[in-house]
Amino acid sequence: MSAAFPIPGRLNLALASIVAAALLSILAAAGQLGFWWCALVLAPAWGVLMNTAYALIHEAEHNLFHADRRVNDGAGVLLALFFPAPFHLLRQGHLGHHLRNRSDDEAFDLYFVEDHAVWKWSQFYGILAGFYWAVVAFSNVVAVLWPSLLRRNRLRFDRPTAALLDSLDPRSERLIRIEAAAAVVFHVALAWFFGVAPTMYLVVLCGFGLSWSGLQYVHHFDTVRDVRWGARNLRTWSWLDRIWLHHNYHLNHHLDPTVPWRYLPSLFRGIEYERGSLLRAYLRMWRGPRLTTIRVENRYAGVVVR
Repeated sequence: MSAAFPIPGRLNLALASIVAAALLSILAAAGQLGFWWCALVLAPAWGVLMNTAYALIHEAEHNLFHADRRVNDGAGVLLALFFPAPFHLLRQGHLGHHLRNRSDDEAFDLYFVEDHAVWKWSQFYGILAGFYWAVVAFSNVVAVLWPSLLRRNRLRFDRPTAALLDSLDPRSERLIRIEAAAAVVFHVALAWFFGVAPTMYLVVLCGFGLSWSGLQYVHHFDTVRDVRWGARNLRTWSWLDRIWLHHNYHLNHHLDPTVPWRYLPSLFRGIEYERGSLLRAYLRMWRGPRLTTIRVENRYAGVVVR
């Protein structure tokens, strides 16, 4: 944050309140409506609004939600309950992404001769199919019951996963476990309170899981292998851009992650910052990963995110 780009704290709090109320309303409706209403109406609505919630979580991860750190983190924790995920796990994973981006430790669209090609293809299409969100959501259970799996030197079979675990701050483990338990209790309580059957509840939540997971790598697929420049600005409907708090100005964000969301559209000018089609970029991802011999080492390997 700087004087030139003040944090819109009050606006963010208002948006968070509106989004939370709308999400609760969707769950209330899910307790009253049938399967097809949940699948065709409520799940897409949940997906759109939860991506807004995630955009606000993203601001909190960068300490850009509110100038008061306690308010910033508190809002991040509460909004992450809807995800559902521990906020401090999301934060460390995302800040680590800004260190690993497009290096060999985080290039999901590429694989090397020593990699298992079937695994890399399965992993990539799993991201497009929503499994990335499912893995993050399941991390709540892992954090509560098997926290050792989130520690260094575990799950070494996959390089990106190993790099992520190496960057986690062990001092946050207890807090992550508490937030994970709270997320589980939160959703069980909501399903019970609103009388939503487990199947209906999962269908609604998957509206976000499919969209969020499928869009997570769209800004980085086939970009230059540079930690800052390895992203692109993408274009969608103007109303959706606003609802998602300009999250698709992703290159601008990577070039200066200290700037709040409302200033991203005007942050940089020039042909290299022009926006391509989000839909076309998404469809290109279905080509899958490709074999490469070009190596880009992670300069921050082993750095713990605090």
